[in-house]
Amino acid sequence: MSMQSASPPADLPRVQAGGSPQHLLLTLLGDYWYGQRAPLPSAALVALLGEFEITEVSARAALSRLARRGLLEQSKSGRRTSYALSERAAGVLAEGRGHILSFGTERTPWTGRWTVAAFSVPEDDRSRRHALRTRLGWHGFAPLYDGLWVSPHERVTEVTTILSELDIDRATVLTAELADGGPTGGHPINAWDLGALRAEYERILAAYEPVRQRWRTGRIGTAEALVARTALMDDWRTMPSLDPELPTELLPERWPRAAARALFVELYDGLTGLAEQRVVQVVAGHDPDLAALVRTHTSRTGDM
Repeated sequence: MSMQSASPPADLPRVQAGGSPQHLLLTLLGDYWYGQRAPLPSAALVALLGEFEITEVSARAALSRLARRGLLEQSKSGRRTSYALSERAAGVLAEGRGHILSFGTERTPWTGRWTVAAFSVPEDDRSRRHALRTRLGWHGFAPLYDGLWVSPHERVTEVTTILSELDIDRATVLTAELADGGPTGGHPINAWDLGALRAEYERILAAYEPVRQRWRTGRIGTAEALVARTALMDDWRTMPSLDPELPTELLPERWPRAAARALFVELYDGLTGLAEQRVVQVVAGHDPDLAALVRTHTSRTGDM
């Protein structure tokens, strides 16, 4: 396989336009500074963001903002400024990585039972309404009706904890099975837009199939591998928020989640070595000793 590339070819997917330099930098540190808390020179971090066409001004602004948010810790030695992941950021990245990398794996057969949260929060209590909906969505619930949210998984503990922490008393939490003969329009699966969800999986498959073919034929270099692997992670990380691993028993035939998962694993794992080499090359240009600490992971084992 080719080991050098000046810039990614036009047919490689880019990191999503909505992603900020802050988000991108945390993704890179989570993927290639795996398990490390040592500080990296700001110049090396700026150069890494430069691989994604982030300007130096934007990169340095991202570093400052992440430090103000408590996600990076700044240190200085002479004229050199360095940044390390904070303990909080390292913990959040580790938790999120495990959730993202395990998403889409085969599960045990569905029990047929739903967790149902029914609640009434006054319209003028907007902050609590927003907090409740956001946290329910984070745990895989979706609104079947305005005040009735459902999940096909066992989530009683999670939802009762949310209601307690938000001090919402006018609520009911149930586990239930769907009765036969009810209107099909009220089936709980209709809380999710399956057409839009299918389209998102198919978009990922269409975007990265050319990359997979390039990789299989040895036409991906180190710079391309870093950009493609990061773009893929950026896309895949959004899927758990859109699809709470809906049981296959509830989904139409030929559902594309398994195919998208297979593509993600093949590329994310397959590009690991090349992408890591590019990060080593970039960091070595600023500190060869720190470059020796660069380490990434795969979807299967958590590390190389």
